[in-house]
Amino acid sequence: MMPANLETDAERLREALAKAVAEGGVCIDPGWRAAIERVPRHRFVPGFYLPANERDRQGLTVWEPVTAEADYGRWLAAAYSDTTLITQFDGDEPDWKHPQVRHGGAPTSSSTLPSLVVRMWADADVQEGHTVLEIGTGTGYSTALACERFGSADITSIEVDPHRLEQAADALYGCGYTPTLAVADGLYGYWPEASFDRIVAACSFRVIPPALLAQAQPGGKILLTLSGWLYGYARVLLTVNSDGTAEGRLLPGTVSFMSARTHAAPAFGNPTHWAADLPKAGRASRHSPEQITAATEEAFHLRFLAQCAVPEAQMTTIGEVVHLVDVVTGSAATLTPSKGRWEVREGGPVKLWERIEAVLSAYDEAGRPGPETFTLYVDDGGQYLRHPRLPDLRLPRS
Repeated sequence: MMPANLETDAERLREALAKAVAEGGVCIDPGWRAAIERVPRHRFVPGFYLPANERDRQGLTVWEPVTAEADYGRWLAAAYSDTTLITQFDGDEPDWKHPQVRHGGAPTSSSTLPSLVVRMWADADVQEGHTVLEIGTGTGYSTALACERFGSADITSIEVDPHRLEQAADALYGCGYTPTLAVADGLYGYWPEASFDRIVAACSFRVIPPALLAQAQPGGKILLTLSGWLYGYARVLLTVNSDGTAEGRLLPGTVSFMSARTHAAPAFGNPTHWAADLPKAGRASRHSPEQITAATEEAFHLRFLAQCAVPEAQMTTIGEVVHLVDVVTGSAATLTPSKGRWEVREGGPVKLWERIEAVLSAYDEAGRPGPETFTLYVDDGGQYLRHPRLPDLRLPRS
C-alpha cells in the first residue's frame, strides 16, 4: 500500500528535479521546466533496477530491484533523480510483485534521465502544432513530457515490445494524456499517421532507416542516435529535403541509447577461438587501442568514426588483449601490449585494425576535429559522413 503522503512527497521532489535540471547545464525553456514539475514520473516506473555498490565474483554488475513496496524512500528518490532507470533486461519482463536480483544482462528498456529527454525534444526543435513521431515509448515518461508541453493530439509514439507499451499506455491514460500509441518496429516508422514534422528516436540505429525519411514532411527534421557493433555513438539532426535526400550535422556530447532490436549485434562466440587461427607473427601498431577505448569524450567520438570503417566488427578485451571479431566476413584481429608497444595480429579478408588505423591517422592529421564539424548526407547512393579535411566514411547499408 502506498503512503498517504505519496503525492505530496512526489510534488516536492518534482520541483527539486526541475530545478536541478534547469541549473545543471541543460538549457531548457520555462515550458519544459513546467512539464517536469507536472508529470508524475513515479507513475511510469513502478519498478526498476539500480546497480549495487560491488560486482559479483564473476565481475558482473549486480542489479537490485527497487519498488515502492520494498523500499518506498529509495524508490521515490530514484524516480525523481536525474538518472536513467533500467526497467528490463534481455527482453525479459520482470515480475515486480516478486522481483529478483539480476547479475549482468543487456538493458532493453528504461526510463531515460529527464535532462536528456527534454534536451532531445529541444534539440529536435519541436514546436506547437508539429506532428511528432516518437520511436521507443519505453515507460511512457518521455511521451508524457511531450504531451504536457504540446498537448496529446499531434503526438504519436511507437514501441516494439507490446507489454512495455501496455504498461506505458496505462500510465499515460491514467495521467490524462492521450497520444496515439502503437506496437511497431521503429525501423519502419508508422505509416498510418505519416507524414511528420518531427521524428525523434529514443533508441539507436546503425543507419538512418529509409522509412523515416519517407515519413518526414519536406523540411521536417529527424533526431536520432547512430550506433554500431563497436558501441560507437553519434547523434544527428537531419533535415529532409523535398527530393527525399537529407543532411545534418552531428551534435556534440556523449549520448548513447539501446540499439533497435533489429540492429543488435550478433553473437560471436569465444574470441580466443577466433584468435587461434591468426598468424603467429605480428607487427607494431601505429596507434594504441586506448584511443577508442578510453573513458573520454574524444574516444567516444573516435569509436564511432572507427566503426564506420569496420561496421561489422565487434570488440572485447580479455585480460590485456583487445580482440576484434567480424562474423560477417570471418575476419579477426588482436592487439597485445608488449614492451611498450601494441602488437597486432590480423587475419581474414578484412584487415580490421589496419582500417581503424587509417581512420585514426587521418583524424590526427586533420587536427582532431570534433563531432559537430561532421555532416551526414543521405541520398539514393547511400549514407555518408563527411568532413572537409577527411575522406568520406560510409555507413553500412543495413
